[in-house]
Amino acid sequence: MMIDHPLLGPRDAQEFTYLGDASLIDRPDWQAEDAVDQFHDYLYLRDNPAGEHRELWFHEVGDRSWLVVTRNTLTHQITSVELARDVARSRGRSK
Repeated sequence: MMIDHPLLGPRDAQEFTYLGDASLIDRPDWQAEDAVDQFHDYLYLRDNPAGEHRELWFHEVGDRSWLVVTRNTLTHQITSVELARDVARSRGRSK
């Protein structure tokens, strides 16, 4: 599987480490009244979707960047690759 890195171009997936659901970018508020419940869900509950899914990938053998890869889990077709920092920044502005 090839991942089209936004800065470096196409790279073999073996250069990367899969690190889970991209929703992990949105950490719970540790000061919230229900912070314990929020962190429990954040740490232990995961979806296992069949189809399009946004995932975190780490470019371990390259520039050590974090990416958000939108991939179909059934076909492995990648439809989007973004720098995780850009995704996090855009979410921060929309809150």
